[in-house]
Amino acid sequence: MKDRAVGSDRPWRRPGAFAYARQRVARAVRPPVVVAPIGADVQIRRDVEVAMRDGTLLRANVYLPVAGTVPAILCAHPYGKDALPRRAGRGYRINPQFRILRQTAAVHISDETSWEAPDPAWWVPQGYAVVNLDLRGAGRSDGEGSLMSDAEAEDVYDAIEWIAAQEWCDGGVAMLGVSYLAISQYKAAALRPPHLRAIVPWEGFTDAYRDFFYPGGVREIGFSRLWTALVRRGARMSPDLGRQAAARQDDDAWWRSLAPDLGGIETPMLVCGSFSDANLHSRGSFRAFALAGSPDRHLYTHRTGKWAAFYGEEARAVQCAFLDTHLKDAPVALPRVRLEVRERGDLVHAVRDEERWPPAARPLRLHLAGAGRLSPSPAVAAGSVRVAGRRRAARFSWVFTDDTEVTGEARVRLRVSAAVAGPVSIFVGLSKWSGGRFVPFEGSYGFGRDLVTTGLRRLDARTTATEVEIDFAPSATFFRAGDELRLHVAGRQLSPRNPLTGAFPALYRSSGRAGFSLHSDPTGPQVLELPVVERR
Repeated sequence: MKDRAVGSDRPWRRPGAFAYARQRVARAVRPPVVVAPIGADVQIRRDVEVAMRDGTLLRANVYLPVAGTVPAILCAHPYGKDALPRRAGRGYRINPQFRILRQTAAVHISDETSWEAPDPAWWVPQGYAVVNLDLRGAGRSDGEGSLMSDAEAEDVYDAIEWIAAQEWCDGGVAMLGVSYLAISQYKAAALRPPHLRAIVPWEGFTDAYRDFFYPGGVREIGFSRLWTALVRRGARMSPDLGRQAAARQDDDAWWRSLAPDLGGIETPMLVCGSFSDANLHSRGSFRAFALAGSPDRHLYTHRTGKWAAFYGEEARAVQCAFLDTHLKDAPVALPRVRLEVRERGDLVHAVRDEERWPPAARPLRLHLAGAGRLSPSPAVAAGSVRVAGRRRAARFSWVFTDDTEVTGEARVRLRVSAAVAGPVSIFVGLSKWSGGRFVPFEGSYGFGRDLVTTGLRRLDARTTATEVEIDFAPSATFFRAGDELRLHVAGRQLSPRNPLTGAFPALYRSSGRAGFSLHSDPTGPQVLELPVVERR
């Protein structure tokens, strides 16, 4: 296990980085985002005042059919409802996020679609009103807001009941949106507004500490800082989440107060769980599906780009079928779980219906063995491998002899000692190799060279071996006979930090330069456990 040539690796360095960077620049210059003017069949009411229980006025843009009463779709967020595509010469000036974050496929929206919100040009012709609400302190709404708070949930509750009482609404209200527009749904739904009929949280984390600011206890210092700075600049919010995150390194009662009571959600829900977004929303989305109290809940999984999926034809059809079922009394049978299994980032192996997540699987237990191998048998003698701080990762390899589907939530058990006692950040990842070549998958923030799945954990390590178990983010991947799976263990994040070749803006605090060691022996094995779905 001490052979560095065989048992070590630098997963943040892979061939093809230059070609990928060139593609990323090209898509930033000309992102595949197609904007069209909204049709004359949509009536628009801007800055409609919505009174809260304390008298504060929030404001919304309301999109309606030209006549009739219809159910309504609400999205609520701090990004500014009026941050819309604008005419610029012969085209449109789009949200800069579409340029900064690489797009996997064409995205078609209207010029009334704000960031990560449902497109009223599509939904109004389907027989829905769309209400795009500035949260308290954001956009043109009054007051000072508090992100992910109980007070924010009460505002959303009041907005739902206000919408249901309008002359253009038939009394039924749903919520739909991506990211924060998903997050704002959970707490409001747990309050059980009488007129909320369904929610569609499309990729939204459920625990700010565990999913975003300190996953596995490791501080996120990239996107979290950027996001909190942008929100602070564009909205009046208190407390300052960025300052709170820096000051509150432990998972205390304040962090718990931001997490929704998932068990209190009885509203029917369609949750999008993305295998592409492990750095942000994946874990929380799957947690929402698992723990929500609603007996009528569905999970839609995918591993493509967030916005290409959300605005794509298939996802919209599923969203519409779900909302028609609960707001129009037009029931459509949907699977409990729509499972997408990928062979690589640009190749879907299978899409099938499942009754549960994770699907039934048998555990494949592989032991970390000598010379960088994974073995079904425990080590016969004691051994150790040193992980050299931030410079190199330990690598362990397994070659599949049969076609194998690995779907679910893998985990690895390690025995770790530190060169110097103290906090250590451990990053683990599973990568796929075919014909000796790295197989890339879609990741968070438009990163197109991600591993199969990753995990991370911060612990107070001792100079003697300490056992630690690390969970990987949910994944669904098909390996053909002869394909290789590699386990990587490092003291730094496994993707490059370069904004053109890496997972920018994600960035996690690394271990110190001293590094740590991994230890195996017959009585204290280190084990990787893979969920293997039997072939059908």
